[in-house]
Amino acid sequence: MLCAAALCSATGCAVGPNYSRPDAAAPEAWDVPAPWRVASPKDAVPKSKWWALFRDEELEQLEGELLQANQTLKVAVAHLDQARAAAAVQNAALFPTVGTAPFVGVEHYSGNRPSGSTATLTPVTQSNYLLPFTLSYEVDLFGSVRRSIESAQASYQASAADLENVRLSLTAELAADYFTLRQLDTEIAILNRSVENIRKGLELIAARHAGGIASSLDVAQEETLYNTTRTQATLLLRQRRQYEDAIAVLVGRPAPAFHLASRELAAEPPGIGLALPSDVLERRPDVAEAERQMAAANAQIGVATAALFPSLTLYGQGGWNSVNISQLFNPASGFWALAAALAQTIFDGGAHTAQVDGAKAAYEAAVASYRSTVLNAFREVQDSITGLQVLDTARKSQADAVSSARRQLELATSRYNGGLVSYLDVVVAQQSLLANEEEAAVIQGQRLVTAVLLVKALGGGWDASSLADVQVKPQVIDAFTP
Repeated sequence: MLCAAALCSATGCAVGPNYSRPDAAAPEAWDVPAPWRVASPKDAVPKSKWWALFRDEELEQLEGELLQANQTLKVAVAHLDQARAAAAVQNAALFPTVGTAPFVGVEHYSGNRPSGSTATLTPVTQSNYLLPFTLSYEVDLFGSVRRSIESAQASYQASAADLENVRLSLTAELAADYFTLRQLDTEIAILNRSVENIRKGLELIAARHAGGIASSLDVAQEETLYNTTRTQATLLLRQRRQYEDAIAVLVGRPAPAFHLASRELAAEPPGIGLALPSDVLERRPDVAEAERQMAAANAQIGVATAALFPSLTLYGQGGWNSVNISQLFNPASGFWALAAALAQTIFDGGAHTAQVDGAKAAYEAAVASYRSTVLNAFREVQDSITGLQVLDTARKSQADAVSSARRQLELATSRYNGGLVSYLDVVVAQQSLLANEEEAAVIQGQRLVTAVLLVKALGGGWDASSLADVQVKPQVIDAFTP
């Protein structure tokens, strides 16, 4: 065993498996209907402010507030700082520990103290000045320290990826809420315009009824539609307020004092180039986080395995000790000691072996979690692609439906004025136009929200290569840092 320890120390070996990223099932291409196409992943989404794709100044302002004031984001930043500190703690094990415990004391010995000598004892008062230094260092024979550092560095990088994932999720949530709010603004505006048109129609019918031309039934039908439409507009204000309050929380502002002026949807979903499925694995922060957690778990197998082997600790002690402070630093007052201790557990009831098995199981769980995250990433991208294609087709057919509903209302109104149909036909045509205009607004809002989800599913322009700079490298100066 000692020979093995010496060999490992000389060659710098580290027990446990070296990490390599396991394979994850990936499709060769997306199920992409025309006119979609696969684009270069570097050109798909802007690197930082992906929301600039939508060319909405108000959205950009809100996103800027979120990045500065969102409390959930601040929690993720603090967690990253914690992970960095934890990595620095592990690096400290590469250096020896040096300490000191200066002591100053005065002792008075009794003249009647017990003694094996027959000589007469006298009282003695004696000073003691001690300035010791201690040094200890555990030799990393089997790579326990190196594997611990490897695990901590991977965990630090996982925290960095988690921060990016939190940032991406929050900014995407804000954009989705914002476009849904604008969708509601559009629906409310449509309802308010309809209320005004129906009010004018009601005045006309009431006048015709007063002149004996229209029936009371015509007036009642128009009144019913008028009040129903007003109710719908009022109820939508509640939904709008809920989204406005949600945006307030995201940007770190109290909901009662936060308001956004009403504005109808005017944006169109941007053209978003699709990367290859394999590129998604490098661009999604949640995938990168799962991969780094897998690397950390793999390193922990080495830490647990190293505990099965001997540990070698070197000790040193030295300093000055004197009864007279003026003679404390004389050569004769110096003392020192050196020692080495080799420790090896012989029997522990299988505890260390069980720890290795537990570390291996944790790694397998991390692998399964990583592969599940990858599959979910592919699902989210494909769902968004399909959703945008379906909604684009629905937008075109719904635009035709709105045009048809307008013609229907014009014809019904003309026929009613000509005495060919009852006013019920006009009411039905009004209801049809209103319903189709609202549906067109909903589809437009869903298109924008789905475009946001696609950008999020593609990683928001982030790239895992940035994790290479997320490291806490040990420096010589660290050996002299408290």
